[in-house]
Amino acid sequence: MEKYVALASLFFILLSISTFCLETHEVFNTIYNKTENVTVGNVTREEIVYEVVTDGWLTYVEGVCVIWFTIEVMARVVFCPDKAEFFRSALNIIDFVAIVPFYLEVALSGLSSKTAKDILSFLRVVRFVRILRIFKLTRHFVGLRVLGHTLRASTNEFLLLIIFLALGVLIFATMIYYAERIGADPDDPTAAAHTNFKNIPIGFWWAVVTMTTLGYGDMYPETWSGMLVGALCALAGVLTIAMPVPVIVNNFGMYYSLAMAKQKLPKKRNKHIPRAPQPGSPNYCKPDALAMATASPHRLMGNVLGPGMVGSGSMMGTGDCPLAQEEIIEINRAGC
Repeated sequence: MEKYVALASLFFILLSISTFCLETHEVFNTIYNKTENVTVGNVTREEIVYEVVTDGWLTYVEGVCVIWFTIEVMARVVFCPDKAEFFRSALNIIDFVAIVPFYLEVALSGLSSKTAKDILSFLRVVRFVRILRIFKLTRHFVGLRVLGHTLRASTNEFLLLIIFLALGVLIFATMIYYAERIGADPDDPTAAAHTNFKNIPIGFWWAVVTMTTLGYGDMYPETWSGMLVGALCALAGVLTIAMPVPVIVNNFGMYYSLAMAKQKLPKKRNKHIPRAPQPGSPNYCKPDALAMATASPHRLMGNVLGPGMVGSGSMMGTGDCPLAQEEIIEINRAGC
């Protein structure tokens, strides 16, 4: 049953995200011209207002998904033993934030007041939270959980990477600003007519793009000194990013190995306690059979075969109970 619920939840998550993406396509949006009376002071005039309306079937599909998510959240709230821990979970907060705007939109859709329209406009902006439902897949995919654990365990490495990158950006943005002014036109008072690097803050963007080896090409040095700084910036970026990455990769490998090993472990089962042989049973031998049934296998072997016979490889028991060997086998099977 749990497997089918997980599959259904996965289906509705993907359906909701697909609907959210399709709502932004112009094919599924129709522009209507509406005439409204606007009063400014004592003068009332008509204005044409353009309104974009999304196809209704997408709204119905989203409504079905929201109903499923609502039922899922309510069931988890009811059966959760620790309510405080439930509401502190980031994934559960995402569930509530993604669900509530839909119900508010439905409640306010019939109102025509300016306040209601402003609230609806705000809720439509907040609808981007629906895309965060993708993180709910971490409940069903081990790889995403491993990624989350890796990111949490590598916080110090990410912080170190950001610090290194920020220092490089500051240094190379300053260097490229002054390097591009070497050889500028003497008649140019700003010495920036020939380059895009008008100031140091603009150089921050170029430094980030260059150090991460992205290279959009929207800004580039045009002097020999600027090109030299750009080459040094690219090399420094490669080295800066490469240093913390092995630690992050090691963390990922550790958590991934742990997750794979955990999946291979046998599932927990309730340990079976064998029932004591009853009077009249062929295995019933003496009154303390209940104690023998619940005792450890090694203790039973010692009681049945005697101190000198345990582990001797003899197949014939010399104890008081001739059928106790079968009881020992059954207990061993139950304990596996």
